[in-house]
Amino acid sequence: MKNSTFHRFTKLAAFSLFLFSYPVFAQQPSGTVVSPGDSTAVPRKDSVLIIPNVLIDTVRYRFIGDGNFAKGNVNRSLMVLRAEVTFSGPVINIATNPRFTYGKQNGILAERDSYVDVFVDVFKKRKTYLFGLGALETSNLRKIDLRQMIGAGVGYRLVQNINNNLSLTNAILYESTDFQEKALVKTIRNSFRVKGKHSLLQDKIRFNHITFLQPALNDFSNLRWNTIMSIELPINKWVTLRTSFENSYESVVEATRRRNDSRITFGISVGNK
Repeated sequence: MKNSTFHRFTKLAAFSLFLFSYPVFAQQPSGTVVSPGDSTAVPRKDSVLIIPNVLIDTVRYRFIGDGNFAKGNVNRSLMVLRAEVTFSGPVINIATNPRFTYGKQNGILAERDSYVDVFVDVFKKRKTYLFGLGALETSNLRKIDLRQMIGAGVGYRLVQNINNNLSLTNAILYESTDFQEKALVKTIRNSFRVKGKHSLLQDKIRFNHITFLQPALNDFSNLRWNTIMSIELPINKWVTLRTSFENSYESVVEATRRRNDSRITFGISVGNK
């Protein structure tokens, strides 16, 4: 068990290292050197293919700390640490949203869950774009030793203006889940996502939401969904107060686990995103 645990978290650490050490490359346009004296060889301005000179030109990030606490007949503590990091360029976007959750109830460990992902979007600035993704997850709450996901899909920007962003994506995923007691479950899922960010009252209030609906294509009774909604109050350009509601459901769980989980947390975020 110790060797398998070490192996799992070695994979998570290596995956995270790849995400945060991804270099910013420069591309130099190439072409034929034209002699100044050869005026007939100079291409017309409107016929020149302009090649982006950088792969990544913008980095946006946000670090979030949420939690809730109760003391009395029920002693409950929950801490959720998240990060949102996006590397943007003229052609591709690379985003990652790692998360760590730790919680106890009446002194008994409940959550010790880790999640890390990477999304690579191609032509993200267009209305329709393509993307690939990969994710690793462990969960004490759901008794999952390791879940691995990889896939690709297409996205569509439904609304995009200064106050509202709403996008739809659909992907096909290969998923492998190694439970602590149940046999290894491998499946192909369809993953439909709705993601939105909305600014209200001249950006005094922000409402963010993201929902995944993920049925297995080979067994529609094998269903997962996850919804996260947050209301944020910006203090200044960098700091935001927030409250968040999360609901998740999995139809295939260990015998001692419930299928549905919900939680409300309060916290703060810091960053330029």
